[in-house]
Amino acid sequence: MIIPYQQLAPNTLESILESYALREGTDYGIDEVPLQHKVEQLMQQLQHGDLLLVWSELHETINLMSKQSWQQLQQEASTTQAFNEDSSS
Repeated sequence: MIIPYQQLAPNTLESILESYALREGTDYGIDEVPLQHKVEQLMQQLQHGDLLLVWSELHETINLMSKQSWQQLQQEASTTQAFNEDSSS
């Protein structure tokens, strides 16, 4: 389920973005990028709609996912559902 980032308290959203930035393991090259800069980049991606906050009911976790990855996941789920419906007929 997609969680609109605007519905979260600012401190909560910042904590989620910081947690993600710390665990994502992205290499920014030779120069170290400050955590606050990474958080600002993530926030910009959320604001532009390129990044989504996704709640997993199964795992009871929240994560960040690119819009493209989310759309692909939804497409795969639809394909699987259609296949299962055809197989059970």
